[in-house]
Amino acid sequence: MSSQGTGEDPATDGPRVALVTGAAGGLGGCIAERLHSRGYRVALTDLDAGAAAEAAAELDPTGQNAVGLALDVRDKDAFVRVRDELVACWGAVHVLVNNAGHSKIEALMDITPESFSAVVDTNLNGTFYGCQVFGQYFADRGYGRIVNIASLAGQNGGTATGAHYAASKGGVATLTKVFARDLGPRGVTVNAISPGPQDLPVVRRTVDPGKLAQTQAMIPVGRLGRPEFVADMAVLLSAEHADTVTGACWDANGGLYMR
Repeated sequence: MSSQGTGEDPATDGPRVALVTGAAGGLGGCIAERLHSRGYRVALTDLDAGAAAEAAAELDPTGQNAVGLALDVRDKDAFVRVRDELVACWGAVHVLVNNAGHSKIEALMDITPESFSAVVDTNLNGTFYGCQVFGQYFADRGYGRIVNIASLAGQNGGTATGAHYAASKGGVATLTKVFARDLGPRGVTVNAISPGPQDLPVVRRTVDPGKLAQTQAMIPVGRLGRPEFVADMAVLLSAEHADTVTGACWDANGGLYMR
């Protein structure tokens, strides 16, 4: 039976394994749920180990096909430890979704060096470390899928987020191309998704209601994005038959940025 579009391991016909960073909730949790529903074994990782374990237990109370693990994406060695733990547990890893992110709304001239570094360290450095560790691992196996969550802010400079967030997400889009070019000949695809404002609790919690209403009014389709659709995009880019799509950036912004 073909494994195209499913969570089957193309090498063994067994379940494929996906790791999603920042998956205790929000968009990362949605992506993890979608992958799990498609038959993947999913590692939900997060800085908050307890929240990751709770989210995994909600997906799979047996713990056989979903596990929650602590992962600080700012630490390259943490990626190595999680990779080795998953290989020991499930035999292999096939998909990495670099979703973990840090957003802070600050006026441009009020951003301190510490604040800038904190956002970049998670969003850009964390993506780089994940691509490095798993890119090499996938290349050695001759197969892998990496999906990086970028942002509309990295394309247009941002509308409701700070300059540090926009700059870091622009860097994610560029890193995607660099890793895609290097890893493509070795059976590994690397792609990005750039969502616009999403209908997520964190968005409604952190963005001023008046500013959010203004943003929504500017969106040509007239509504915030659906995280479930972004998750579907991640699933499609993770599929075995997505082997000719690499270095791409898929937009989901309601028409706020057209190219």
